[in-house]
Amino acid sequence: MIKILFFARLREQLSTDSLTIAARENLTTELIRQQLAETDDVWNKIMSPDSLLVAVNQEISDWYQQVNDGDEVAFFPPVTGG
Repeated sequence: MIKILFFARLREQLSTDSLTIAARENLTTELIRQQLAETDDVWNKIMSPDSLLVAVNQEISDWYQQVNDGDEVAFFPPVTGG
């Protein structure tokens, strides 16, 4: 299983802080993002790659990162400072 975490406004907008999905061969962060975006219109809008960052096992990643059984994938909005 792969644990998916949502942080900051994503958690609020999606009304969940985590979920799990089954691991499979050749799974990437982008495939996970696409799968979640297909849930419904709300998820589709929120899971746009233009407004997300992703981390695998607490390390910032890109959308082509391989994801394996037991990994943790976190989605969060870009951080801005001032």
